[in-house]
Amino acid sequence: MSARLPSPAPSADQEHAWMGLALDAARAAGEAGDVPIGAVLVAGDGTVLAAVGNEREQHHDPTAHAEVLALRRGARALAEAGEADGWRLSDCTLVVTLEPCPMCAGALLLARIPRVVFGAWDPKAGACGSVLDVVRDPRFNHAVQVRAGVRAEESAALLRRFFAAQRG
Repeated sequence: MSARLPSPAPSADQEHAWMGLALDAARAAGEAGDVPIGAVLVAGDGTVLAAVGNEREQHHDPTAHAEVLALRRGARALAEAGEADGWRLSDCTLVVTLEPCPMCAGALLLARIPRVVFGAWDPKAGACGSVLDVVRDPRFNHAVQVRAGVRAEESAALLRRFFAAQRG
């Protein structure tokens, strides 16, 4: 990817479809015993570069959040295709089932992601507008466009079922 302006924002239909992929990844993570959060990284041309769920429990890795894994895998896919602009994902959209936490929001800034689309708000640890707004803080040299609430009820329901089963 060369340095260029990001592609136009995706349509609502595209966001809905990509969130479906993120929900599938979240379900798979939940079935594997991890918190059911899924993320999809999409290139500016609409190509899905990565679709992954949380893998913290599987890998005993506190940084193995779906968002971080999607950024890593997407950057690697672009590099292997000869389309990478170093570590910059400046023409990609990240779609995630839950509002990113501070760590993941920081990773979005560092990767130069222009937009994030998420499902459910995270009132305990969200960093894209609920508890904090890391991605739009004017003190940073990059800002991320935020689109919240895409398939929010489906995303929230996955988490409620998972945690109810954990307590059950």
